[in-house]
Amino acid sequence: MTPRNYLTTALELARADQRGRPRETNLRRAVSTTYYALFHCLAACCANMLVGGPGANRSRPAWRQTYRALQHGTARQRCQQSTVVARFPSEIQDFADRFVDMQKKRHSADYDPYAMRNPITRLVKSDVIQDIRVAEGIIHGFNQCSARDRRAFAVYVLLDRRI
Repeated sequence: MTPRNYLTTALELARADQRGRPRETNLRRAVSTTYYALFHCLAACCANMLVGGPGANRSRPAWRQTYRALQHGTARQRCQQSTVVARFPSEIQDFADRFVDMQKKRHSADYDPYAMRNPITRLVKSDVIQDIRVAEGIIHGFNQCSARDRRAFAVYVLLDRRI
């Protein structure tokens, strides 16, 4: 599964190519799936930067272990530390901001049974589609950053900082 696969599924759930209102459950899953596109983009970045990308002479178990080492809460906390994130290129900063934003939206979509009644968390088809499109651009920009910067970000989100 690639981030693009997740985003394609999210668009299908939101019924981006059709008129009418999708079911609430489909919009909720579209939001969740959009977040997971960002999460899996970051997990793959961590594994590729630290163990080796496709075609590299890499250990599959080591790659899988690194991929699975990314923790949702820790990644969010690191992405929220603006003084550290500000040292990275703007594309990585944008990724970090969107990661945090979409994780909050995912939590609301997945766990708040009253989200649709709350004007702040209510899901609207056009907003969900916009989130998907923005995530697509954010992921593209993130992947265009230098390997050096993506590797540094991978180390930052995965490993505890010791001084």
